[in-house]
Amino acid sequence: MKFVIAFVFCSLSIVNLLAIDLTINLTSIPSNTPVNDQIYISGNFNNWAVGNPNSIMQVQTNGLRKIVLTNVSGTIEFKFNRGNWETPEGTAQGGFIPNRTYNTANGNTINLSIVGWEDLPSAGTSTANENVQILSTNFFMPELNRNRKIWMYLPSDYSNATSKKYPVIYMHDAQNIFDQSTSFSGEWQVDETLAALQSAGDYGVIVVGIENGESERINEYSPWINTQYGGGQGDEYIDFIKNTLKPYIDANFRTYTDAANTALFGSSMGGLISLYGVTTYPSTFGKAGIFSPSIWFARTEVINFINEQNFANTPLRLYFLGGTNESSTMVSDMQTARNAFISNGVVAQEAKLLTHADGAHSEWYWKREFGAAYRFLFPISTVGLSKLNQESVNVFPNPSKDSFQVECLACQDCFYALKSAEGKIVLTSKLQNGKTTIDSKHFKKGVYFLEIEGQKSAIKLVKE
Repeated sequence: MKFVIAFVFCSLSIVNLLAIDLTINLTSIPSNTPVNDQIYISGNFNNWAVGNPNSIMQVQTNGLRKIVLTNVSGTIEFKFNRGNWETPEGTAQGGFIPNRTYNTANGNTINLSIVGWEDLPSAGTSTANENVQILSTNFFMPELNRNRKIWMYLPSDYSNATSKKYPVIYMHDAQNIFDQSTSFSGEWQVDETLAALQSAGDYGVIVVGIENGESERINEYSPWINTQYGGGQGDEYIDFIKNTLKPYIDANFRTYTDAANTALFGSSMGGLISLYGVTTYPSTFGKAGIFSPSIWFARTEVINFINEQNFANTPLRLYFLGGTNESSTMVSDMQTARNAFISNGVVAQEAKLLTHADGAHSEWYWKREFGAAYRFLFPISTVGLSKLNQESVNVFPNPSKDSFQVECLACQDCFYALKSAEGKIVLTSKLQNGKTTIDSKHFKKGVYFLEIEGQKSAIKLVKE
């Protein structure tokens, strides 16, 4: 026992000898830094605390800011901010930068500079690409008797491919999805992500961004009332998208109008209202990106509402995303909601739930994960809707008494629906490696139509 104690004492002494007092100097800060704001340092040496008075970069007589980190060793990781994670340092244009790192073996003094803040992009600097436009600065919302700014992203080939139609994503919190200069704490770079994907062969999608109502945001993003925070206008907001905005977009732009080509997408309260929208109107909104949803806002009501529905004939595709440390209930809330959807008819493979240990309730996280969610929700975009025509889909025998064999070389792993001549969905499933067998023994005699990922492929099946 004495030997063990001596060994531990010796090891601790060595560790202490390796630790240093590290001086960090800030040689310059952005010119648009608010005069009265303090600058803090947060890192793995202080458990990433923000707003701690002991972490303020102290102003020196020479104008520099300095802090001394005592007893640090090894590689440290850190970031400057102005007292909270809504005001982190960023690029000169207000973009995201990763955490800084420094190995204490390299010395006990470092000089650094801050070139920009994520929440304070340079005045007049827009990061939206050329395919983003303002559809209206005061689009009327009759369901709420308000006006709202509406943004739009059009695919790069929209003006040239004059007969091509596109799926549509309706996104909330439009201030944050396209442009750093209008964002609250960083943008999602939806436009850059989609443009890059399309240049690599993606079919393309239209995105309609609806700015939040600021003081009305929480009210509009939940149909349920939380006695502490508000809510209660979610029905009117979703009805605005369904009954006013979507008809306008479909009438004035080349869109695929069916549910399988129409998505809702949002984060936090925007994730909650997206979940509610597809639950309420699955025949209008067939897909949803549900990022870090605020299910806690009305947990019991949310789950009960999902359990009241029947999604058996509504081909929903859902993408849940959240960080494991966002809150103590984030993952369990998403799991419970996903299970409720599956229990009530959603195909399990069409309801994806993805979590990350480093995931945060922040725009940088949602920006990072948007592309993957889009590719899951719209997998057919990688082959192109235009390829799903009579020539690329083979059905045999046709007519048939007992079963149809379906082969689609253009779409190896896509969702399909079989509709009656009256438009009723009688079967939904998924192609496996571009093939499937449709058992029609129990179908009534008549004509049926096959749709793959919502594309009206004009494939007529005749049941004898």
